[in-house]
Amino acid sequence: MDTSPLLTHRAPADVVAYRRGVPVSAQQFLADAAELASWLPAGRHVLNVCLDRYRFTVGLAACLMTRRVSLLPSTHTPEVIRQLLEFAPDAFCLTDEPGCTIDLPRFVFPSDMHGAAVPWLVPQIPDTQLAAIVFTSGSTGTPLPYRKTWGRLARCVRDGAPLLGLLDGRVHTLIGTVPAQHMYGFESTVLLALLSGNAFSAERPFYPADICGTLEAVPRPRALISTPIHLRTLLAAGVELPIVDLVVSATAPLDLDLARAVEARCQTRLLEIYGSTETGQIATRRTAASPVWRLWPGVRLDAQGDQVFAQGGHVEQRTTLCDVIEITSDEEFLLLGRTADLVNVAGKRSSFAYLNMQLNAIPGVVDGVFFLREAAGSGQTGIARLAAVVVAPGLNAAQLSAQLRRRIDPVFLPRPLLLVDQLPRNATGKLPEQALLSFAERQLKAGGPQP
Repeated sequence: MDTSPLLTHRAPADVVAYRRGVPVSAQQFLADAAELASWLPAGRHVLNVCLDRYRFTVGLAACLMTRRVSLLPSTHTPEVIRQLLEFAPDAFCLTDEPGCTIDLPRFVFPSDMHGAAVPWLVPQIPDTQLAAIVFTSGSTGTPLPYRKTWGRLARCVRDGAPLLGLLDGRVHTLIGTVPAQHMYGFESTVLLALLSGNAFSAERPFYPADICGTLEAVPRPRALISTPIHLRTLLAAGVELPIVDLVVSATAPLDLDLARAVEARCQTRLLEIYGSTETGQIATRRTAASPVWRLWPGVRLDAQGDQVFAQGGHVEQRTTLCDVIEITSDEEFLLLGRTADLVNVAGKRSSFAYLNMQLNAIPGVVDGVFFLREAAGSGQTGIARLAAVVVAPGLNAAQLSAQLRRRIDPVFLPRPLLLVDQLPRNATGKLPEQALLSFAERQLKAGGPQP
């Protein structure tokens, strides 16, 4: 049976992680995982919600060593947890928060665990072993499961590390502003560190000052694993950044101006990753230098009509991509937009990507997004109209509308345009559609500013 190692560090003293700047060796990591594995309760399916990235990773390793399966849903709302329990009745929650209120049997990560000494022996995990089930929400809102075997996950990371320049013989420290439970954070911080001989920071900094502090606490070379919204906020803060040797971005489209601004400020490369929950990471590009995406080794795209499919390499099954893609060669493609991104108003067409870009380019706009809202009122039911919510301290709705008139066709002007203090983005910077719609409706009922 083919196997892949749980980690590829070369010696017991190799550093796997940093917790508050203190290094954790590979041997200590394996000892912690073995001890936790002996304490876990019965149940094959584990919802690992540990906020500390090191504890999450120890939990993952303990599950792999005992053939348990990690469940990684996109959210932890009560409804999702209820559906998760229907999917896996034996599931329990592994948490490092004593006050955790997730409605599952809970096992709190031991705060005093130090891991007894164990012989240096890296576990070999069967490639066919089911390591995780990740979930993406379908059109009905019911989480849809996707099975991830250890061998395919390991291949994704091994194939991607050279493309990111993280397999050059040096130990890079990975600092993530995204949670370990999200597919991007799972692959790019946890698995990438374990399976490419690199290390990760246990912290998940959010605010610019915290990001700088976390960067300063770990040795170079440093790679910042982040998202467009986090990078935009970091640049806007005007803080003095420690040296960053690589920046990686995913979860949302990265516009050219922001990519160039990050590279100029950090004096390094910014690499963007393309992927999905279903496929994992499948392509990368240096956005500031080229619009062309290069596929992971072995991954191929094929088009049938208006649909494009990904298959091969580490992709578990032939998967439909929800984007408009132009295949330019066997190994490269152009991303033209989301299939659900087009907007048609009064016979004129645009895209949410273009409208959002114009909105966020207005001086004074910190964050903003267009969306479709069903119009209310007699005879209007079922008619979708463009609206927008914007964070723009110092600007009013009339000023914003005047600026938008200079940038977009008047038929696309948002009605209403709501000014808010903060958008309801999740931990990866995304704006789930239902959360955005609910948020906007609450703002309207509260009489939020609008033209």
